[in-house]
Amino acid sequence: MKHHSHRIVRAAAIAALLGASLTARADWAQSADPLVIQAAPRDYQIQPQNPPGFTWARHPAGPAQYEIEILAQGSATPIRAIVDRNWFLPTKALAQGNYTWRVRPATSNDWSAQRPFSITARSTVFEVPDNATLRARILAKPRPRSLPHTVTPFSTWNTAKKTDLEAYSSRLANEVKLQITALPLLSDNRWPLVITSPLTAAMAAQQTDIRQRINEASRQLEAAALVYRIKGDKMFLDEALRKGDQLAALNLKGPTSYVNQDQATRQIALSLIKAVDILAGNLDATRKARWLSTVTLRSNEIYANLAGDNGRLDQYPFDSHANTSLVFMVLISSLSLGDIPDAQKWFDFSFRAYANSPSPWSGPEGGYANGTAYAEYTAGYLVALWDPLSQATGVNFYAKPWTLGFLDFATQFTPPGSNKHSFGDGSEQKPDTRVFRAFASRLVSPRAAWYVKGLGGLEDSLSLLQAPYPLPVAHTSFLSPPSNSAYYPSIGWAAMHSDIGSSGRTSVYFKSSPYGSFNHSHGDQNAFLLSVAGQPLLTKAGWYDWYGSPYWKDWYHQSKSQNTITFDNGVGQLVDGYRETLQRNGRITGFAAQPTYDFAEGDAQLAYGPQLTQAKRQLWYLRNQNAVVIRDKLSSAVARKYEFNMHAPIAFVVEDAKNVKVAINGQSVCVRSLGGAAWEKRIGAAPKPGTVEDHGAFVQAGAATVLTEFLVVLDVGCKRPAMSVTTNGSGASATRTVTVGAQSITLN
Repeated sequence: MKHHSHRIVRAAAIAALLGASLTARADWAQSADPLVIQAAPRDYQIQPQNPPGFTWARHPAGPAQYEIEILAQGSATPIRAIVDRNWFLPTKALAQGNYTWRVRPATSNDWSAQRPFSITARSTVFEVPDNATLRARILAKPRPRSLPHTVTPFSTWNTAKKTDLEAYSSRLANEVKLQITALPLLSDNRWPLVITSPLTAAMAAQQTDIRQRINEASRQLEAAALVYRIKGDKMFLDEALRKGDQLAALNLKGPTSYVNQDQATRQIALSLIKAVDILAGNLDATRKARWLSTVTLRSNEIYANLAGDNGRLDQYPFDSHANTSLVFMVLISSLSLGDIPDAQKWFDFSFRAYANSPSPWSGPEGGYANGTAYAEYTAGYLVALWDPLSQATGVNFYAKPWTLGFLDFATQFTPPGSNKHSFGDGSEQKPDTRVFRAFASRLVSPRAAWYVKGLGGLEDSLSLLQAPYPLPVAHTSFLSPPSNSAYYPSIGWAAMHSDIGSSGRTSVYFKSSPYGSFNHSHGDQNAFLLSVAGQPLLTKAGWYDWYGSPYWKDWYHQSKSQNTITFDNGVGQLVDGYRETLQRNGRITGFAAQPTYDFAEGDAQLAYGPQLTQAKRQLWYLRNQNAVVIRDKLSSAVARKYEFNMHAPIAFVVEDAKNVKVAINGQSVCVRSLGGAAWEKRIGAAPKPGTVEDHGAFVQAGAATVLTEFLVVLDVGCKRPAMSVTTNGSGASATRTVTVGAQSITLN
């Protein structure tokens, strides 16, 4: 669980997501391969969800089935189940208490180690019925299955509903009308390049164009079908039929096939089956059969990819595209039952597997290791998929405990007024408030209600008109901001705010992640970000042109473009490889949240590999002084010249060798080196056209092998308080105190 510790949490207590279990012996259920699913639950952790999901690495013998045994403390009768995959999700909640569980191949007595966990009053009940019950429930629901009963013809709307939604329905209708002539005719000939590896810039551009054109066409199909259902104007039905025919006519083996552009093929299959569902009796038999044939063929491509190796994500979950395809498969199959014979196979394979683990990018407390830009993209497609999925199946994924944790993560790292995302690919972009507003609006939570009000603005018309009316968040009468600080152990992120409820807040973000630089993460372990009143002051440098580009590899993904440590003129963390990027990681080894200060400590030595023998950073946010103290301790087996890197969205003002200033749009921070390091300007890669970046570092005077320390203070608002470092005592018992204005800390 998360979040708001009032003590320092040591490494042995947090048991990072990608680390080995601290209580279980090394056994077959816990693989040493970081790419393999981790055995969970474990380590006496209180489970956010009741019943929890159980996962384990596959047995080396490759058995067809496993037997899992769950035993409550004080009971002699365990819960037993036989499963044919390496996960188990009970259909009923467990009684509160302490438990152990173990698993074995069904044909042997090779039991795994017993792993303890707890169910308490803090564990939220989230039950998912068995597949047969779910299928019967879905088939019993009349079409359109994907829409709530509140989506009715405009003529039935009462005054309140018209006040709330009429502008949205008019906006969407006008969008459809405009796009009738604006959208180009879809044609495979538009995309002549054959996609090969490695990807070139031209290939990347074509992939992007395919995704954009298919998304436009599928949105037009869905929007036209929905507006027709609301307004009854045949013009919208005709447009839906035209767009559906165009999508169905694309070559199944061409540029939009799953092997060439997985995002395109899943979107085509989904939009066609949603249109079949929404239009219900308005499709002639020939057209319906043609559309369903396209859905069948494209969905079987997706299924074949995901179902390989008896469900490849069960063992190797860290595949971002495949995980997204899995939830597409869940919705496509739910809407196809009764019309497509293969839908039952798709559904039984995907639904409960997805319900067991909707994201590999965090633990059960929520979060998103790939960064908040990708969290936003995820929230967008989850709204588009979960809304109809919840209606069709009766399983409300917004009620899953992970979901509230994910939303809380967004409130902490993209609070209202944020002008940049945090960490990872796309983090230089401005958040789209419509996306998390929509996501938060589907939750019944005081924090979600606070976030919706703070974000303000509008939701996308297409998503809102398909949502229940009124939105679930409207049932929350009490608004409550989240805590001023939060810690997400499974992803290694910490947020510290002066007052998160204030639009003028100071926000400090710190990261030292067990995910390392894997996937869309960067070489930014022990990195920090600083913004005030939504204005970024100390930022990550560079921009996201495309994944794996030369620019991405040489600059954007590297430590030298982050606010973290490099040495010997920009040498940083090891970010090459695949499996290795998970092993070359960081971890938060201490966290404390107090009324007057917050503290985080990160260990990034593994991220630097054998280059460094120590790479620790401690960060204190002094809330009373609105200042940040940062201390780094570094060492190496060979002489290194270390660099404390910083980047800003405007030129640094160099006051002297120990003091620099960033001032932009009425906000400022003055940065002072309290140690021996002096400021040096750095030259980075070209920023995104139309933007400004500056780079620099406090650099140690000479190379050193022995322990080296940086001690830097961020004076938010440039208040220029008195600062001092004093030594108390002598010898091994000596301590040092850093004083900033009226607030002091002891270096530990």
